[in-house]
Amino acid sequence: MIVFIINPKKTKMKYLKRFWNWLLGKTTIDEKIEAKVDEVVEEVKERVDRIKEEIADVKEAASEVANQAKDVVDAAKGKKRRGRPKKK
Repeated sequence: MIVFIINPKKTKMKYLKRFWNWLLGKTTIDEKIEAKVDEVVEEVKERVDRIKEEIADVKEAASEVANQAKDVVDAAKGKKRRGRPKKK
């Protein structure tokens, strides 16, 4: 006759390990979400910086257009063209 002695500490430890592994399995989803959010935030920051650069370029171009429009108005009035004098 074979008698097995079951150690209650081992069975408790087995269930504790299973629970711990289950808990760790659940937290990886949260970590994946946090990683994805971090990636998206970095991408959005890069896009915002790029948009700021483009707006600065548009602002500069718009001021140049305003200056050119003044030249058109002066030409319509009959004034001579401003700028470098012609070489002889």
